[in-house]
Amino acid sequence: MGFLDSFNMSSVTDALKGAGLGKLTGGGGSVVGIDIGTSAIKVVQLRNEDGAAVLETYGELSLGPYADIEIGRATALDVDKLAEALRDILREANVTTKACGVSIPFASSLITLLELPEVDTKTLKTMIPLEARKYIPVPLSEVQLDWFVVPEGDLKYLSKEQQEGEGQDSKPAAAQTAQAKEEEEPHGPSIHVLLVAIHNEVLRKFNTVLQGAGLSPSFYEIEIFSSIRASLGRGIAPIIILDIGAATSKLYVVEAGVVRATHVINRGSQDITLTFAKAANIAVTRAEELKRTHGLGGTDETGQLLERFALSSMEHIFAEAERSVAAYQRRYQTSIGQVILTGGGSTLQGLLPVAKKKFEREVMMANPFKKVATPAFLEDILEQAGPEFAVAVGLALRKLKE
Repeated sequence: MGFLDSFNMSSVTDALKGAGLGKLTGGGGSVVGIDIGTSAIKVVQLRNEDGAAVLETYGELSLGPYADIEIGRATALDVDKLAEALRDILREANVTTKACGVSIPFASSLITLLELPEVDTKTLKTMIPLEARKYIPVPLSEVQLDWFVVPEGDLKYLSKEQQEGEGQDSKPAAAQTAQAKEEEEPHGPSIHVLLVAIHNEVLRKFNTVLQGAGLSPSFYEIEIFSSIRASLGRGIAPIIILDIGAATSKLYVVEAGVVRATHVINRGSQDITLTFAKAANIAVTRAEELKRTHGLGGTDETGQLLERFALSSMEHIFAEAERSVAAYQRRYQTSIGQVILTGGGSTLQGLLPVAKKKFEREVMMANPFKKVATPAFLEDILEQAGPEFAVAVGLALRKLKE
C-alpha cells in the first residue's frame, strides 16, 4: 500500500471497504464527521453502542454570513474565518468529542484508475510514482499520493474495454494519450490500481483550520469516498451518484465500489436563487428563503416564477449529467439503471419527480441515516435532510471503525 500518512489521509482501502459496514469493531466513545463545503459546514456525531452506530447530534452552519454574503452562496473563506465557523457549529450542535474525520473537497483532489503490468509489491511501489507523473500536473513532491490495488473479483464481471480506465471526463488529455500509446503495445497480465492525490497546500490549510478549532483529525478523506460509504450498499452493479452542491454539481459512476468515472457540472443550487432574485427583483436572501420554504409546485405568481427558474437550472444539470452517463454507457457497453441524489441542492422540495422524469431510470434520494440508529420521532426529518449529510455520516462511520 502506497499510503503516505504525514497528514493521516484515510486509506483508500478503508474507503472502498466501507460501503457495507456490517458490525462495527472500533473502540467505544463518540466520534464526529466534519464536512467542510463551499456553502456550509455539516457535522454528525455518532457513538458505537454494542456494534451499532448511534446518532448523538448533527448540525449544519451556512458560511455565507462569514463572508458577508447571503446564506446558500458558495464562499472562499480564509483559514481564520473557517476555524471560527467550525468552532461555532461544534458549539451550536453540542458536539462533545474531538475524535474526528474530515472531508477533502473533490475539486481539491485527483482520482484515477490505472492499468499496470502485474508485478510484485516492491516493483509496484516504484512504478506508482512514475505512472502518477502522467496524471498529476505538478511535481510529486507537492502532493500526497495514496493508492490501492483493486481486487480482481471487483472487476472480473466487466468487459475488457471497461477495465481499461475511467470515463473520458475524468482523465487528463496527456493521460489519455499515454494510455492509448500503451494500448498499442502488447503486454502480459495486468492489475488495476486506484490512484488518489491531494495537494500538500490543501492539507496544510485544513490542518490549520482544524487546529484553530481545537481538533486533531485522525484522517482526511476525499468526499466521494465518504458519500459512497454512507449512500451505497454492497451491490456491484453500476450506479450514478449525483451530488448537487451550491456552485457545482458532481457526477460519479461507481461500479463494485470503484470510482469508474467523474464529471463536474458548473452549475448548482445557488444559480436558482440568483436568477430567481434577479427576475423577481427581490433580495437574494428572500429568494433563498422562498426557494427553501416553497420548492417546486407553487401556484401563485411568485411560486410559478421560482419554479420556472428552478426547473431551468435543474434541467441543465440533469441534461449534462445524462449526456455524460450516455457517453459512458456507449463507450463501455454497459447500462446504468439507478441514480442516487446527494448534496444540499437535491433537497429542493418537488425535485425528485422531476429527476425521475428527466433521467428515465430509477432515481432515489441518498438516505445515509438509514445506516445509523436514530430516534423514531426524527425519522422523517432525517430522511429529508439525509442527502446533504451523506459526507458527514460517511466520515463518522469511517471513524467508528478505527
